[in-house]
Amino acid sequence: MKLLWTETAKQDLISIRRYIARDNRTAADRWARRLRKKARCAVHAPYAGRKVPELSRNEIRELCEGSYRIVYFVSSHSVTVLTIFEGHRLFPEKSVTHYL
Repeated sequence: MKLLWTETAKQDLISIRRYIARDNRTAADRWARRLRKKARCAVHAPYAGRKVPELSRNEIRELCEGSYRIVYFVSSHSVTVLTIFEGHRLFPEKSVTHYL
């Protein structure tokens, strides 16, 4: 199974890293690595993540790392990371509409 990233998810990761780097570049690099590593976990056990409560779709799941939610889409041959965002924010539905 392959791990794919949407442009939205790539930009989310870049934005998160930049935001943290304003205070601590080392911490920003560490968080970016942690988030990428957690996303890779979905390839090995794609249905281990919980269903996204806002959507209740079996093929759209999420993993949490710290306060971040990594939302991904499961297909027969790949896992696609759709978005990454802080859990206290509203769910960014526009980032997953293509998969609904």
